[in-house]
Amino acid sequence: MAELPVVKRLRKEMETLKRELNVELPKELERARAHGDLSENAEWAMAKQRQEFLRARLNNFEARVAELAMINLDSIPRDTVGLGSRVELEDLDEGVRTEYEIVVPEEVDGAQHRISLSSPLGRALIGKACDDDLEVLTPKGKRSYLVRKLVTIHVLLAAEAGTNS
Repeated sequence: MAELPVVKRLRKEMETLKRELNVELPKELERARAHGDLSENAEWAMAKQRQEFLRARLNNFEARVAELAMINLDSIPRDTVGLGSRVELEDLDEGVRTEYEIVVPEEVDGAQHRISLSSPLGRALIGKACDDDLEVLTPKGKRSYLVRKLVTIHVLLAAEAGTNS
């Protein structure tokens, strides 16, 4: 079964954290321990703090990967907007076209037009198809959009698989 791209990215980040936690940080702790009295050793205290932070972050990533791995790609629509879709919208009020990608909260990036499923625009887009119109209440007021182009996660994953073979 194919994995969501976000799961692949989180797994890669987890490997980086594990390396720091299991390879680099023990070396730092050993160097700090060599300086003597640990009760007044700032290097030791900082390394231990970093170790706690990394463990907590790794635990959070593992829990999130487990949640995201439960998403059945077959449950994501193949012909309407869903998780992972890329959607080109035309703002009917201003005539401007913008492409958005529908992502999970960890991947939201306004500068890259990566919006959450749970954002007002994301919620309004779910289930829409090409040439559907929608209205969204935004901070700028009510906006009207038209779906000009839709590429679902299924098409994107198939294209990715085709380039990796």
